[in-house]
Amino acid sequence: MNRISIMPDQRFLAAKLKEALASVGPIVLIVLAVCSLFVPLDTGLMLSFLTGAALLAAGMTLFTLGSEISVSKMGEYVGSYIPKSRKLLLVIGMSFLLGFIITISEPDLMVLAKLVPSVPDAVLILAVAAGVGLFLVAALLRMLFSVPLPPLLCVLYGTVFVLAFLVPRSFLSVAFDAGGVTTGPMTVPFIMSLGVGVAAIRSDRHAEDDSFGLVALCSVGPIISVLVLGMIFSPTETSSAVIEMPDVSDSMELFDLFIGRIPSYMKEIALSLLPIMLFMGVFQAAVLRLPIKKIKSLIAGLVYTYTGLVLFLTGANVGFMPAGNYLGQRLAEPGFRIMIIPVGMLMGFFIVRAEPAVYVLNKQVEEITNGNISAKAMGTALSVGVAVSVGIAMIRVLTGISILYFVLPGYALALILSFAVPKLYTAIAFDSGGVASGPMTAAFLVPLAQGACETMGGNIMTDAFGVVAMVAMTPLITVQMMGLVSVIKDKQAARRTAVLELEFENMDDEAIIGV
Repeated sequence: MNRISIMPDQRFLAAKLKEALASVGPIVLIVLAVCSLFVPLDTGLMLSFLTGAALLAAGMTLFTLGSEISVSKMGEYVGSYIPKSRKLLLVIGMSFLLGFIITISEPDLMVLAKLVPSVPDAVLILAVAAGVGLFLVAALLRMLFSVPLPPLLCVLYGTVFVLAFLVPRSFLSVAFDAGGVTTGPMTVPFIMSLGVGVAAIRSDRHAEDDSFGLVALCSVGPIISVLVLGMIFSPTETSSAVIEMPDVSDSMELFDLFIGRIPSYMKEIALSLLPIMLFMGVFQAAVLRLPIKKIKSLIAGLVYTYTGLVLFLTGANVGFMPAGNYLGQRLAEPGFRIMIIPVGMLMGFFIVRAEPAVYVLNKQVEEITNGNISAKAMGTALSVGVAVSVGIAMIRVLTGISILYFVLPGYALALILSFAVPKLYTAIAFDSGGVASGPMTAAFLVPLAQGACETMGGNIMTDAFGVVAMVAMTPLITVQMMGLVSVIKDKQAARRTAVLELEFENMDDEAIIGV
């Protein structure tokens, strides 16, 4: 077909819908099971939750579809052009601008910003966007000049932990969460495509290895920028933003509840996507000059992205977050308190298994290890790791233990491992941290932790936040441990081969003939 249709291929759309249902479905089933056995939800809240789940699934379907059609393509186009310019200042300027404007549109970041009362939403989003922009510059310069990743990560995370001791304790968890939510479904496809575009220009044998690691560095930027923001604002609030509980008694009130909130999200998303559209318009007119066929495809993808983001935020804020918050409140009551740990772990196990980007990661690891580590084994290891990390996050909610007691040794172990495994594993591991902390973590697990903290009278800013940070940290260790296993297996195989060759060399001719 020569004409461009605004309707996507039905099989492609069905595949994206299946991915979205696989992401939202387990959470819905777990909530229904918990509500049936332990904590019943009232009718209005349950209807709002189910409606929100439907909107989330529809939104994620359209969003991921549009992101693949438009956002990823934009990243490849820009990434292939930047090195060709041969102008360092242009590379720096474009990289910063791209990182900044793409982060503003990140749905996970929008959800987190609404939950943090200490800093205005716009200020937090702009600070995080600036952090991503600066570190995207650093990531692309690292690729262009072939700078090793492990030493760079040691310097950056060393800076993070020095700053961590200079900001109010109430802001630490928010800062580490910012690093996880920033590298979400909007930012990751664009940044990874940008890396592919830049790597395609290089012809050396390390180009493919260096194409990983962009997300890793872009995850550090928001942590540092939010820590600096905490030093400026010196926040002292211990409560989070109030999550409004829906009060509906019939289908008409339910309809009005969701429809009434959509216009505000339409305006919010339009303002978020406008910088991307303006940038690509100028870039197209000045440099790209793509044919009209590709322009129509990009526009169609942006329409899907816009619609998906509106539906996603509506479902998350109106339906999902109130249910998660209420469930956390009830589970933290004396009779059920211990239940929040296994419930959180169960959700963490299935959330990471359902992430499409995690599936891609698992296949990549299987390929680079020549099958020594299967995609199934990788997926199981990630799921167990994230389940444990969510369990630890819920223990923090119950006990109030500082997040530093977990992230300091966790990142220290990850950085030590980075010097013991091939650099490709390190790059994939640090990239996968952002991949694992998907939309469901911010939309449901954070409100769940907040609700539990409210019931127990804890400090929400220090105890409830940090769930995303824990989920993002686990793959750094898990993937590199799997890489270490692969290295050990390769060495054992090499030793066995060497022994067999030595035995063969020492055999006399008659023995060889006998063989």
